[in-house]
Amino acid sequence: MIKSICVCGAGTMGTGIAQAAAQHGFDVILYDLSLSMLQQSIEQIEKNLQLLADKQKISSAARKSILEKLRFENSLARCKADLVIEAVVEKIEVKTELFRNLADINGDETIFASNTSSLSITTIARQHPDPSRVAGLHFFNPATIMKLVEVVKTGYTSEEVVQALMTLSRDMGKTPVLCQDSPGFIVNRVARPYYIEALRLAEEGVPYSVIDQLMESAGFKLGPFGLMDMIGNDVNYAVSCSVYEQLGKPERLRPSEIQKEKVTEGMLGRKSGAGYYTY
Repeated sequence: MIKSICVCGAGTMGTGIAQAAAQHGFDVILYDLSLSMLQQSIEQIEKNLQLLADKQKISSAARKSILEKLRFENSLARCKADLVIEAVVEKIEVKTELFRNLADINGDETIFASNTSSLSITTIARQHPDPSRVAGLHFFNPATIMKLVEVVKTGYTSEEVVQALMTLSRDMGKTPVLCQDSPGFIVNRVARPYYIEALRLAEEGVPYSVIDQLMESAGFKLGPFGLMDMIGNDVNYAVSCSVYEQLGKPERLRPSEIQKEKVTEGMLGRKSGAGYYTY
């Protein structure tokens, strides 16, 4: 049974996952090598919880209790838990090295889960001392609000680990969907045409706002460009490149030069203040 969770990476996703876990009663360690990132994470979580208290969605006592469930660490040696969730940079060598180091620190029962959007969980598992205890646990941004979680199993993942992660997701108030390791898993595989075709139209001169308005009028909560700005163009472009490469570079999924330029120019969306729109 999972009672304690170590989240590695104090960026947007790691911070959101840590807060969501603490809100549902888990003891949480949030690790990052950067003290400034940890400080930003602390401030963000305190701000989020205060907003919930101001809206009377949680009590002041609950806010205090949630904060007491969180521990912030920049020493890997103190990162011991029943479950490790990595939400670090989308580079497979960084993720595999982190898991190997944490395997030396943690016990034989610890589960290792990657929050990667599209990298191969199987490749990560192969480089772990016990591949049977490695799986994907893909949350969506913002992790405190979005209900869906993809539980990604490989050919190595034990049934015990799969069931533990399905139960954990439900205990965190999420809706888990079990899938096999494959390029883009379910959501990012299905979503590629939504983004890519919208970018093709933009390449032909159709304004971003027109495309978004049309898609929203058809029932989508957010148009593709507003959604890419919310996700982050760097993240979205990296996923597009990953899925494109893993599926053998089909022309229909070729990443757009428009998005590549946005990433190169640092126009990442909401988090940078500008993307397809200005914030």
